[in-house]
Amino acid sequence: MNLTDFSSSALSLLPPLLALGLAIATRRVLLSLGMGIVLGTVLLTDFSFVSAGQYLLDVVTGLFFADGGLNSWNLSILGFLILLGMITALLSLSGGTRAFANWAQSRIKSKRGAKLLAAFLGVFIFVDDYFNSLAVGAVSRPVTDRFHVSRAKLAYILDSTAAPMCVITPASSWGAYIITVIGSILVAHGVTDYTALGAFVTMIPMNFYAIFALLLVFAVVWFQLDIGPMRQFEYQAKKGSRLGDESENCADICDDLGIEESDKGSVADLVAPIIMLVVATVGAMLYTGGLALAADAQAFSLLGAFENTDVGMSLLWGGLAGLAVSLVMTGKQGIAVSDIAKTLWVGAKSMFGAILILLFAWSIGHIIGDLQTGKYLSSLVEGNLPAQLLPVVLFLLAAVMAFATGTSWGTFGIMLPIAGDLAAATDIALMLPMLSAVLAGAVFGDHCSPISDTTILSSTGARCGHIDHVATQLPYAIGGAVVSTVGFMVLGFTASLLWSLMAAVFAFVALCAGLMWLKKRPCKLVG
Repeated sequence: MNLTDFSSSALSLLPPLLALGLAIATRRVLLSLGMGIVLGTVLLTDFSFVSAGQYLLDVVTGLFFADGGLNSWNLSILGFLILLGMITALLSLSGGTRAFANWAQSRIKSKRGAKLLAAFLGVFIFVDDYFNSLAVGAVSRPVTDRFHVSRAKLAYILDSTAAPMCVITPASSWGAYIITVIGSILVAHGVTDYTALGAFVTMIPMNFYAIFALLLVFAVVWFQLDIGPMRQFEYQAKKGSRLGDESENCADICDDLGIEESDKGSVADLVAPIIMLVVATVGAMLYTGGLALAADAQAFSLLGAFENTDVGMSLLWGGLAGLAVSLVMTGKQGIAVSDIAKTLWVGAKSMFGAILILLFAWSIGHIIGDLQTGKYLSSLVEGNLPAQLLPVVLFLLAAVMAFATGTSWGTFGIMLPIAGDLAAATDIALMLPMLSAVLAGAVFGDHCSPISDTTILSSTGARCGHIDHVATQLPYAIGGAVVSTVGFMVLGFTASLLWSLMAAVFAFVALCAGLMWLKKRPCKLVG
């Protein structure tokens, strides 16, 4: 099918902007994404409604079938979501969730401790952002609920530890992908001072957004820096309610499962399935990566395995292993098979809302790709800008691109090569700062985007209303971006990592002071 070329037209921005604007204005995610999908479809087919219908059918079919077979990536992610819903439901039925909450309450004595538990788990489980958000959410939620932490605060903790940790960790799905892209850029421009891994490690302290987003999570938790919409959610949670959990877009994901918990459960009933989930997922990632290396006649290496792993299938196998252990732990209590079967259905059904949103997000992502919105945005950076401004400009442009397209990985794929070309054409010494700026900007834009799959899965992991999560996280994400902007400005003009870090730290301290001041200001709280 011949599609209209919008690679050099600002019209390519209309569908994502419509979807984002409507989502913020109406808080109806599916309606907003649907309108963006329809607009993008008719633009691409030049308002031919017959062609538009055929194109949209192809897009929807492509979510499940690709290259003459099943779309294994999408189906694996959807399968993992269903399995995780089943595991979570079984953890409640077996009493493991209640037992773990009681155990944690005897050791975690405060609301701050409950939030720190979630934050530390988010830091330590870094193999993949999807896995991080969903698994950490499942473990942390009973504890944060017990101490009246809002689901919005939990979603913020999940989202702001998942991608920031993955993007600065070599032994993660993100790190392996980024190292591969960086390696090709270094080869293309004849840079031999670094290996791909060496360049990635050198870039870690330059990824200001990831570093300061993580630090900000712990500052917000420790000093209870609740501002903007987050303040209202925390106030309502303190009173015993979870404001926003019954929004139209989250009816299935956010309501309590209504499962009668066993009083015979133990901490092992929760810990054993989660440990199996983690171990099996990591093991499957190494196994599938190792198979890919062997197929290419390459020797096995840890980094190589993560670089070539099949994340989707690994999550699926990990989910199946976790579910098997959950069934064993539940079955040993003598719970009726009919109750277990009912619980499995309830758990699977609890994920249907999230799956629907994710399918819509994938659809609009495909349409935005065909509109070549990213290519249009990347063309805006070409010009006569001074080389010193390029790191901060690339940071902001990558943020806009990730926000509009809902994908940080897609932004990496488009913007990293452009950053490499710009560095080679202006100042090769700024190669790594420019690449770091793209990584940082992509994560920031992804954090702010309602159509980002990682944002959707963070709200799913916390069982929080999706738009509620976006609205409450936005002020903190913008704060981290301001700190990053200062860092990249100084880095571009001084080419000194030390000076740029010092400037960013000073900006971060000022940000925390500003949040403290906002926290103390009187605010009208509803309820």
